[in-house]
Amino acid sequence: MKWETSGNRLIDWLLRPASRPWQLLSLAVLLGIAVSTSLRENWGSDNAFVVKAAQTLLAGGSPYEDKRFLYLPSAVLMAVPEALLPQTVLRWTLPVAMSALLGAGWLAALRLFSVPLRSRFAVVGFPVLALAYKPYVNLVLIGNWTAISAAALPVALLLAHRRHWGAAGLVVGLAIACKPMLVPMGLVFLVARRWRGLAAAVLVPLGISLAGALLMPSPSLFFTKTLPFLLKGQDSYALPWDASPIAVLPRLGVPEPLAVLVAFAGAGTGLWAARVRWRRTDDADGGELRLVETACMVMLAAFLVSRPSFDHYLLVVLPLLLASAVRPGSMPRSPWFWAALAPQTAGIPWPSELDAKRRAFKDCATLCGLAILLARRALRSARVTLEPVTTAGSPPRTEPECAATPAESASRTAF
Repeated sequence: MKWETSGNRLIDWLLRPASRPWQLLSLAVLLGIAVSTSLRENWGSDNAFVVKAAQTLLAGGSPYEDKRFLYLPSAVLMAVPEALLPQTVLRWTLPVAMSALLGAGWLAALRLFSVPLRSRFAVVGFPVLALAYKPYVNLVLIGNWTAISAAALPVALLLAHRRHWGAAGLVVGLAIACKPMLVPMGLVFLVARRWRGLAAAVLVPLGISLAGALLMPSPSLFFTKTLPFLLKGQDSYALPWDASPIAVLPRLGVPEPLAVLVAFAGAGTGLWAARVRWRRTDDADGGELRLVETACMVMLAAFLVSRPSFDHYLLVVLPLLLASAVRPGSMPRSPWFWAALAPQTAGIPWPSELDAKRRAFKDCATLCGLAILLARRALRSARVTLEPVTTAGSPPRTEPECAATPAESASRTAF
């Protein structure tokens, strides 16, 4: 109760308008991160695989000759404009684009919960996330297309909440065409019985992928080379940073078959929790919290069995969960939520054994912690409120006996 009361006071203060100096300072923090990223030598390391695939296509080769390119054929077409830019331009625009995509996702998450965009929560919250949450800087640095999914999911949920499910499916479909991270969102359309949105989410990436396959030589390499490589969890190149339990538990001495069983059991429980959460409504919620928690539970369940599952994947769901803090009883109102985020918080002095190639242990702890907390909340039975019942002719109860307002007697003159 004390934590909830303190949370209400903090939220009330955060929802007040932010002053102009705070707005300028927040913008300076975000631009500073982008500029400092552009000056580093290893900027855009993940984005380079996608650009190289588009350049290979323009040169008449097959992008899937490179085993590191793991996206759909549609992503090659999406990357063609980027491949035409000079390296110098790309160096300065890519970090800004990554920051802008993450910022768009944050703003959409805020609008979903009707948070004023000029509030302290909106203006200060995002740069605090950028500074305190280490995967943010990592994502901006490597230029991974996870940022597209991080922007698309809140936008799609905002459209769905406003009953534009077809447009939400189109947004999800375009994000899948860039990177198939939001494929699990098809389950949300399925449980909501929004067939038009589901069709858009499926047909858009399928159509663009077919177009890309027709333009490239040997598109069958995607099935014979890329897909088997991906299903095996890649190789030692990505293993040290793979935060999925399937990859982390064997590094801790757990037999791999048992690790796979544990991960799939967790994912199955998460999907069941998502279904239960969708079926439970709350009169105090306009439907946005139900929609957000269902979608985030589906995505976290998928991350448990995804190979690989990197630290920045949580940026797809984290802005939505943080924005839900304005709702009483939401997950960020619990201290356990912040405890789960602690392993990925910048500035905490962890032992050197958990740095560099063993960082995945901390990332896996955060992933599993958030999944467990959200599943527990989703599976929690709805609160039942018993209203006082007054029968006809019953005497009114006194205030000390019952704090409720006495109901008017139901007795009436018969004639």
